[in-house]
Amino acid sequence: MISPARRFIGMVFLVTFVLVYCFIAMVIGDMTMAGKHWSIKLIFFAIAGLIWIVPAGMIISWTYKKR
Repeated sequence: MISPARRFIGMVFLVTFVLVYCFIAMVIGDMTMAGKHWSIKLIFFAIAGLIWIVPAGMIISWTYKKR
């Protein structure tokens, strides 16, 4: 059975990671994409919006891994 403490730690870490990642992606996007064409902004934010899935998946798999 999966430990409730492990699930709680994983949840806290995942929420913290997503919030920090969103903030960093917005700041980098704002600083580097100012004045760029809309298509370049779309590509940047699409990629930045998908990158977080890999670390989030690793956190979730760690959370539900049995001992």
